[in-house]
Amino acid sequence: MNSFDPQERQEQSLKRRWQEKRLISNISPRPPSSLPFMAHSKSFPSLDNDDLVSAVVPPVTVVLEGRSICQRISLHKHGSYHSLAKALRQMFVDGAGGDVAETTDLDLTNAVPGHLIAYEDMENDLLLAGDLNWKDFVRVAKRIRILPVKGNSRKRRGGA
Repeated sequence: MNSFDPQERQEQSLKRRWQEKRLISNISPRPPSSLPFMAHSKSFPSLDNDDLVSAVVPPVTVVLEGRSICQRISLHKHGSYHSLAKALRQMFVDGAGGDVAETTDLDLTNAVPGHLIAYEDMENDLLLAGDLNWKDFVRVAKRIRILPVKGNSRKRRGGA
């Protein structure tokens, strides 16, 4: 038996591959209860896909144009745009004070007066917040940008 013989090496290689394939096909998957790491846990909490995805989403950066310091907010801790608007109002308008004025008509259009709330998605597109339903927004938002509303520059030029 010469190990340098190409014919013999090829036959051995084919024989090994055939045996490996046969072994792999004979392995049956074990039920989850027989896996060692599952032996200690009796059951997992039931989460649907939307809850699971929103629970692992990292905090997003909130950028207020004109300020050099950004803040971070966990979107999965909020259940709606109204809750997000209240948090943004507390962050940038009301400050760190304990009392937040209760406004029932608070939404993203008036959360930060004189500003629009937009977000960057995974493709770095800048979109207006509130256009998607909440769960989709939580999935795709990478950064929230609070942009100042600019007045009509033609009125200023014409009047001056």
